[in-house]
Amino acid sequence: MGGGGQQTDRITGTNGRFGTYTWEEVQKHTKSGDQWIVVERKVYNVSQWVKRHPGGLRIIGHYAGEDATEAFTAFHPDLQLVRKYMKPLLIGELEASEPSQDCQKNAALVEDFRALREHLEAEGCFKNQPLFFLLHLGHILLLEAIALMLVWCFGTGWINTAIVAVLMATAQSQAGWLQHDFGHLSVCKTSRWNHLVHKFVIGHLKGASAGWWNHRHFQHHAKPNVFKKDPDVNMLNAFVVGKVQPVEYGVKKIKHLPYNHQHKYFFFVGPPLLIPVYFQFQIFHNMILHGLWVDLAWCISYYVRYFLCYTQFYGVFWAVILFNFVRFMESHWFVWVTQMSHIPMNIDYEKHQDWLSMQLVATCNIEQSPFNDWFSGHLNFQIEHHLFPTMPRHNYWRAAPHVRALCDKYGVKYQEKTLYGAFADIIRSLEKSGELWLDAYLNK
Repeated sequence: MGGGGQQTDRITGTNGRFGTYTWEEVQKHTKSGDQWIVVERKVYNVSQWVKRHPGGLRIIGHYAGEDATEAFTAFHPDLQLVRKYMKPLLIGELEASEPSQDCQKNAALVEDFRALREHLEAEGCFKNQPLFFLLHLGHILLLEAIALMLVWCFGTGWINTAIVAVLMATAQSQAGWLQHDFGHLSVCKTSRWNHLVHKFVIGHLKGASAGWWNHRHFQHHAKPNVFKKDPDVNMLNAFVVGKVQPVEYGVKKIKHLPYNHQHKYFFFVGPPLLIPVYFQFQIFHNMILHGLWVDLAWCISYYVRYFLCYTQFYGVFWAVILFNFVRFMESHWFVWVTQMSHIPMNIDYEKHQDWLSMQLVATCNIEQSPFNDWFSGHLNFQIEHHLFPTMPRHNYWRAAPHVRALCDKYGVKYQEKTLYGAFADIIRSLEKSGELWLDAYLNK
């Protein structure tokens, strides 16, 4: 939950007092303005709190009527502090006869996963190494400094400009992985400092919005690859993904684009346009619409710094061209890395699975190597990152063998691919989804 609420009057149960509830009663409260969740068998009315939730209102809404214990534990590094702010929202608890898990989840698996997390905490896997993140920030700043010095020393010729653009795109991509670390509260000891540095990194170093990122990204982690809950699988009718959506679109005769060719036009619509067009517009629209003025100030500081540095060499027009070319290259890097672990995986509507099973069907890993670790910001350990989003990324490799062992015990598939194989699977999965759409469109 995070943050602090101002609600002081406890909402009473149906008997006018602190109540006990069945799962059936809890599951009636799922609509906007009337949302209950269960955490550690306690029932909370979060109907009004969702508007003040630092992670965004939708992430709690995605767990309305459900047991949110595993998500609650995964997202909050300081559970005691958050429980303090949850007290005014407490309305009761589950009846003693009710199971702790909803929707027939495997209680033994849930308990073993909880024990695994405690074991990893005891081993120090959730403790960060400040030097790691300082060095990472240092190499980003070094890349930017070298790019500017190259222009200063060697001018604006085409070859030198191409080298400068590659250095800047690399710095932007690596800053993207760094802001991701702070956004997940996995670097500093307190959430406050993580949030402050997050705004600096994503705002001043990248020209984006921490609030916008939080709103999108935590939904993705809460319900990965779940339609209507994970914004990352909202393809705006440009693509159909998975096995369910293509058939659904085909049966309804929906044809916004020739989806049977989406694996071909993906190269022209996806990687080139996501950051420089779609995200660029969405970020500014979101900041202005929701009054994120602090984010906007940090974002403007990035643009001021960039244009002060480069217009003196290139002029305004060519500085704008260089800026968009850097965004264009960064966008390719971002799309291939972020989608290699998700698009080829299962994409479906809500199935109410336990945390481990839900994350494993939606994510896969890429082989570890020094290059893969650096290139992907350690998101080659996507499984461990999704299971433990507040774990510092330099410790994923320590958690991986334990996670694999637990998956083997319960028959949960743990996938690991080569980098090339993961990239190829993006195209293969889009092609397969396109074929499913065409078959349903023509024959059903």
